[in-house]
Amino acid sequence: MNQRLQSATLTINGERLWASLMDMARIGATPKGGVRRIALTQEDKAGRDKFVAWCKAAGLSIRIDRMGNIFARRAGTAAQAAPVMSGSHLDTQPSGGRFDGCYGVMAALEVCRSLDDYGIRTRRPIEVAVWTNEEGSRFTPVMEGSGVFVGAFTLEHARAQTDADGVRMGDALDAIGYSGDAPMGHPVAAYFEAHIEQGPVLENAGMTIGVVSGGLGQRWFNLTVTGMEAHAGPTPMHLRRDALQGATHIMQAVDALGRSGADTRATVGYVKVEPNSRNVIPGRVTFSVDLRAGDDAELARLTAGMREAAERVCRERRLELAIEQTVYYPPTPFAAECREAVRKAAERLGYPHMELVSGAGHDAIYLASVCPAGMIFVPCKDGISHNEIEDAKASDLAAGCNVLLHAMLERAEVA
Repeated sequence: MNQRLQSATLTINGERLWASLMDMARIGATPKGGVRRIALTQEDKAGRDKFVAWCKAAGLSIRIDRMGNIFARRAGTAAQAAPVMSGSHLDTQPSGGRFDGCYGVMAALEVCRSLDDYGIRTRRPIEVAVWTNEEGSRFTPVMEGSGVFVGAFTLEHARAQTDADGVRMGDALDAIGYSGDAPMGHPVAAYFEAHIEQGPVLENAGMTIGVVSGGLGQRWFNLTVTGMEAHAGPTPMHLRRDALQGATHIMQAVDALGRSGADTRATVGYVKVEPNSRNVIPGRVTFSVDLRAGDDAELARLTAGMREAAERVCRERRLELAIEQTVYYPPTPFAAECREAVRKAAERLGYPHMELVSGAGHDAIYLASVCPAGMIFVPCKDGISHNEIEDAKASDLAAGCNVLLHAMLERAEVA
């Protein structure tokens, strides 16, 4: 990069970035200031349509694959070179915020717009990606579009998944007009993703930029504890086979496991009690267990501890137990060259920064399996995300986008 481009004067248009975020936030806006833009609904279609229109106005070419992933490309001088890609997702949680996912997409688009402002050409093409169904709130698994892109599971499997109403994902894509015809997967030279942290670390440390070292490994489970339904009055305590009481003891053990290491997490987020009646002893409880850790050995320790505790509790309380693993993502370190590009950009621009690990799943984790990948975190207010009150400062969002601009330029090479 030449001296002019090394200068901190090369910055994005922060006001334009904020305006784009606020315009997109109006699609699916909720009364509390959040966004409900569930994957492959009419709101998602409207958001995609707006993004595509903005990209075409910026002179970017559009390709859409069979998973509905959108790729907006800014041409490079080496037309056949693999692109430097950046992006995220536009779908939200049912009561989501304005920045989760959307910031990464708008930041990547803003990089392209700013390069046009400066008249800068890159050797490699630059590509903005919108990944389908990252949140997994309507169709499972999460991060579905990027997962199919890298070959983690097949297109046929993904498009056959159904939502709570029995609608197939492929049919939903067809219905909103985003079943494209571009081939699945293509070479990528490097991938960067800008994102709000979704946690309190940066804000509490007074840092503007998070240089993300990688993502925690994850194992998700569904546990079913089965006892015996019985009348709450006539059944003595010592004769009960109460599935709920057994399940709560397992949940406490899970919580303790999550507190047993510096980078360990353990969460029970979903519980279904049957028959869920006031005067009936619960006969069946189904609940989720989400385990996360920084390395596979630690993740295996958490898993073994969870299984041992669940089996012991059920044995002591005469309960039946079923455990099904539903998700496994190995711990994913990001590429040293991408982390270094982010770190150098933050230093060049004078932003306080620190290295930290991502506790959440992101599309960058899948992309890291096929190309060098990295992430840029910026603070969000009180670390709150997946919530309508999710918030972030315009200055922090602009800072993260500035770092993204410089990191992508380093990898894309100025022509």
